[in-house]
Amino acid sequence: MNSRELYAKKGLYDPAFEHDSCGIGFVVNVKGEKSNSIIRQALTVLNNLEHRGACGCEANTGDGAGMLFQLPRAFFEKVSGNLGFRLPPEGDYGVGMLFLSPDPAVEKTVREKFESIVREEGQTVLGWREVPTDNSSLGATAAGCEPAVRQAFVGRGAETGGGIEFERKLYVIRKRAENDIRLSGADGYFYVSSLSCRTVVYKGMLT
Repeated sequence: MNSRELYAKKGLYDPAFEHDSCGIGFVVNVKGEKSNSIIRQALTVLNNLEHRGACGCEANTGDGAGMLFQLPRAFFEKVSGNLGFRLPPEGDYGVGMLFLSPDPAVEKTVREKFESIVREEGQTVLGWREVPTDNSSLGATAAGCEPAVRQAFVGRGAETGGGIEFERKLYVIRKRAENDIRLSGADGYFYVSSLSCRTVVYKGMLT
């Protein structure tokens, strides 16, 4: 089959809709065992995965790369303890990965607004974590608009069921926060990478 035949319009397929996509890599343990080695292997994938070419004016400024993985329960238990709060059992809390303004005053206002939304939805903010970052590999464009990266730990409310019901509630909180904070103009940096009781997303404007 030649390329003309391969990309001919047929059925629901139309070559006019062809476009490049970002590369995605998957790393799993077929036995379902959680391990930091999966994260290290995923970082190797990211380092070796050629992007589709959406780079900025510098070679080290791109439109973003990231990683999604299961909540690291043991790790979060350790860091939350160091920050002065305790996590409930697995599945009874979610973790939000948020980008906020680097201006401390704006960040404080936005945190309070986010916490208010969480309370209105019947859930509890257990605590916040300042995520350690390293911007040494960022291009000037990306570094010039670098946000503050924070994690919000949200506890499941007594009136909210576990599992998918809690996950749906976290989704509602996320969408409300996006509408009430970013779209209102309160914080142009505000962005929620993830808010889930199952997974977390680390990402940045890098290649």
